[in-house]
Amino acid sequence: MSKVSVLVVDDATFIRDLVKKGLRDNFPGVQIEEAINGRKAQQMLSRQVVDLILCDWEMPEMSGLELLTWCREQDDLKTTPFIMVTSRGDKENVVQAIQAGVSDYIGKPFSNEQLVTKVKKALSRAGKLQALAASAPPKMLSTGGLANDSLAALTGGKAEVVKPSAPTPAPAASAAQSAAPAPAGKAPAGRGQGQLRLPFGSMACVIKALSLKEALLVVRRTEQLPQVLESAVLDLEQGEAAETARLNGYLHAVAAFEPKPDSEWLQLTFRFVDRDPQKLDYLSRLIARGTAQKHFVPGA
Repeated sequence: MSKVSVLVVDDATFIRDLVKKGLRDNFPGVQIEEAINGRKAQQMLSRQVVDLILCDWEMPEMSGLELLTWCREQDDLKTTPFIMVTSRGDKENVVQAIQAGVSDYIGKPFSNEQLVTKVKKALSRAGKLQALAASAPPKMLSTGGLANDSLAALTGGKAEVVKPSAPTPAPAASAAQSAAPAPAGKAPAGRGQGQLRLPFGSMACVIKALSLKEALLVVRRTEQLPQVLESAVLDLEQGEAAETARLNGYLHAVAAFEPKPDSEWLQLTFRFVDRDPQKLDYLSRLIARGTAQKHFVPGA
C-alpha cells in the first residue's frame, strides 16, 4: 500500500518545521515533502503526485494563490485537497482563495489542534484518512485512533490546554484595556505600536526596537502568558493609506520588563521567519522612518 503524502509549501523554515512536526506526531504513517516557494512546489508537483497540499500565501517567485490557480488547471491536481496556511484572514482574501478553488483555510498563527483538525477533515473527504491509519505503526492504533501528541517542544508545553473549538478573540473590553496607555511614567515608551496575534488571541504591543531579523516588543501581562517558540503574527499599520503588514514569526524570548516578579509588562523578542523580498523591503522602510505609527502616543 502506497503511503499518503503531504506537500508543505512555505518560505519560512520555522513554519515548515512546525507543520511537519505536527503531521509526524499526529499522522505517523504520513510521507512529507516540502518546498520553499510556489515555483519549487510546481516543479515537484509536475514530477510526482501528492494527496494533500498545505501552502503559505505570501512567498517569493510564486505565491500560494498562483500555485493554487495553476494546480486547478492541471487534470491530475484539480481535485487534490489544497489548504491555504496564511496570515491573510481578511474577507476579500478568503473569497479570492475560494474562487481559485481552495479546499480549506488555516489562519496564522495556528494551534497544533487546529492543524490536525483541518488535515483530518481534508484527508477524510479525499478518502485517504483510513489508508493513513492503516500505514501507521500498530502501537499507534491500539488506542482506537491516531495519536494526538502536542507540539510541546515548540509551544512551551502549553499546547494541551487549547480547547477543541477555535480560539475565541479576547472580549472587546479586555482588548481596549490592553491597548489603553498606563499612567504616565509607568508605561514603556517605544518607537511604534502594533498587534501581536497568538494562538490564544491578540495583544496590543509597543515596539521598542526593530531590525530585519527581529522586533523587541512590550505587552501588558495577562492571565495566559505567551510561550517561547510559540508561532505568532505581528500586524503593523503604516502610512496614510493605513497599509497593514503581516509579519510571520515566533517568540524567541519572553521576560519581565520590570525588575520584579509581578511585573505588569512583558518584553518579547519576536523573531521574523519571512523571506519574502516585499516584506523585507517593508521592514527596511519602517526602520528608516523610525517605525512611528500615526496612532502612536509617545510614552504610551
